[in-house]
Amino acid sequence: MIKIYKYGEVENSKIFSRVDTVTDVADIVSDIIEDVKLNGDSALLRYAEKFDKAKLSSLEVTPKEFDEAFRFVEPEFITVLEKAAVNIRRFHEKQVLTGFEIKAEDGTVVGQKVTPIEKVGLYVPGGTAAYPSTVLMTGIPAKIAGCSEIVITTPPNADGSINPAILAAAKIAGVDRVFKTGGAGAIAALAFGTDTVPKVDKIVGPGNAFVAEAKKQVFGIVSIDMIAGPSEILVIADSSCNPSFVAADMLSQAEHDKLASAVLVCDSLDFAEEVAEEIEKQLETLPRKEIARASIDNNGKIIVADNIDVAIDIANEIAPEHLEICLDNPVDYLSKIKHAGSIFLGKNCPEALGDYFAGPNHTLPTSGTARFSSPLSVDDFVKKSQYTYYTYDALKNVKKEIVLFAEKEGLTAHAKSVTIRFEE
Repeated sequence: MIKIYKYGEVENSKIFSRVDTVTDVADIVSDIIEDVKLNGDSALLRYAEKFDKAKLSSLEVTPKEFDEAFRFVEPEFITVLEKAAVNIRRFHEKQVLTGFEIKAEDGTVVGQKVTPIEKVGLYVPGGTAAYPSTVLMTGIPAKIAGCSEIVITTPPNADGSINPAILAAAKIAGVDRVFKTGGAGAIAALAFGTDTVPKVDKIVGPGNAFVAEAKKQVFGIVSIDMIAGPSEILVIADSSCNPSFVAADMLSQAEHDKLASAVLVCDSLDFAEEVAEEIEKQLETLPRKEIARASIDNNGKIIVADNIDVAIDIANEIAPEHLEICLDNPVDYLSKIKHAGSIFLGKNCPEALGDYFAGPNHTLPTSGTARFSSPLSVDDFVKKSQYTYYTYDALKNVKKEIVLFAEKEGLTAHAKSVTIRFEE
């Protein structure tokens, strides 16, 4: 059963403890990366058979498989994907940067230009669940940014197919190519390239411990978005909330992963106990009961604070991936939130709305990294270059300042590169 703590009456280590996600997979991942670097497609085919039980004749999804996906996915769900895509595009189009330029009267020009990252790889998890939502949330911002090549890697099913919902979402998002490979091998293929899988400039998307470790190891060869940990939700609520709603929202994250964490911070012990009882009732009805049970028992907690202001302080210290403010007039509290990946305002805004449909991205900072990082956005698919133009006279006017700076740093060649232009 979920643990209940009274803030101020237990050690802070119990209140602010995090899930231990340290896994000793670095050596295994390193070996897989090296294997893919050396053996390319043959290594990927071997890993597909070993890990996914799929004997593949080729790695790339064919145009025929794309077309068939739309026949296998019910039209109603295609419509849902298209509606979600509209919302996601509308939100992310507002993030587009256009650069700037500053011109001075003496003819100097400085500016910044924004350029799309050319080739990006989207990792879409497989395994216990399929995630067409991840395809939309990663593919659409990349398309808006103007990336010239957008590819997906995702683990195949045992029969060698890819979940048709993923392929349908890829088509809707504007993804160019999809490859049947997962895990650390897929990350290595995207980082170094094989005969079939193109080398990309950046890899984004969530994955298990092997994927996270692989992204960590190839960073520097390519860019990555973040190292994502297990999913998290923190709900701030008071006794005016319906305890069954709060319990359902907490379980929506607990069912993701045994390492997921669901936290409630409230101002009433009676309400805390009502939510705990409701969690137990609803757990029994879940198809993913075993996963959710492990998450709730090991990582879940309810924290009872003296008041809502203290609850907000606790939330800011935890810096959760998902934060629900299940209060009346939730916008009044928005300015007080300093650290959170995605914020859900009010009693009619379950986190699942953000996972699938509302438009803001669901690829979010976890494990407290919301203190210094942001949700996936169009910014992740562009890079910035700066430029400078000076005339002869403009450089002459600042010659002394640059020389003095260079001499203070002991870099005489820097100074010479300026003064040589004005020697007789």
